[in-house]
Amino acid sequence: MTILPREFYSKDTVTVAKKLLGKKIIRKIGSTEISGIITETEAYRHNDDPASHAFGRVTDRNKIMFGEVGSAYVYFTYGMYFCFNVVARTPKIAAGAVLIRAIEPEKGIEIMQKNRGNVNLKNLTNGPAKLTQALKITKEHYGLDLTKKSKLYITEGIKTKHIIASPRVGISKAVDKLWNFKIKI
Repeated sequence: MTILPREFYSKDTVTVAKKLLGKKIIRKIGSTEISGIITETEAYRHNDDPASHAFGRVTDRNKIMFGEVGSAYVYFTYGMYFCFNVVARTPKIAAGAVLIRAIEPEKGIEIMQKNRGNVNLKNLTNGPAKLTQALKITKEHYGLDLTKKSKLYITEGIKTKHIIASPRVGISKAVDKLWNFKIKI
């Protein structure tokens, strides 16, 4: 499978959020490889998006959103969970990232179940914190270059058919933006 190049992420954040659907996340833990197909994403931009971490100013937490596209933005939330994002935006926009909300497990399902302490396949990776637990994505991956083969990267995957757009989940600002995208596999 071909790793997505940096140019893939150098487009409008909303466009990249849609184009990431059907792509494959590869996570290497030692010599073991686990993977899944991206089935849900959310776009977050800069000053036109008050729900974004990048709205307003650069902080230690969000600075990677202003950095090189194709980098991992991993943050800690609710004092207990990590969320995984991919930095994506056009060169004209200062910041942007796509939250990976869900994947369809593909390879290494037993490892994902062990990592989550959950044997229910339906609920294994159907949320941003669930997928980071299953794939063991942590703050250690913050800033990782996803355009190179390493312990975490994204490749081509499957062709998508129908994309469902809806409001983003769990936000109270910019709720009018239909920047949550899903596919069914």
